[in-house]
Amino acid sequence: MHFRSQKKLQGEVSLSDTLETDKDGNSLFLLDIVGVEDTMLEDLEAKDACLRLRRLVRECLTDREADIIERRYGLCGRSPKTQRELAADYNISRSYVSRLEKKALEKLKVAMDGGEEH
Repeated sequence: MHFRSQKKLQGEVSLSDTLETDKDGNSLFLLDIVGVEDTMLEDLEAKDACLRLRRLVRECLTDREADIIERRYGLCGRSPKTQRELAADYNISRSYVSRLEKKALEKLKVAMDGGEEH
């Protein structure tokens, strides 16, 4: 039984295994060569935040506010636009676009912090 369990472990390699030593006697580990930082948790958190933001844009903002935020910041596969471009598209002043954007961002901030405002 012992030999069978050892045979299963033959192909396993640990990142802390010593590959070789240099002339000074310092060990070179497999981890030193691979050297990959694990960013999976951060990547998942960023993806979760993006999905949550998209949901909140749809749920918390008016259609006009959502459209301005999506177009202004290039969400949903759109190219980001300037306030001046949005003002021309909506036939309103740039300062009014700025006020709408600011109001929408405040709503999103409140919702992201947990107090989902509608």
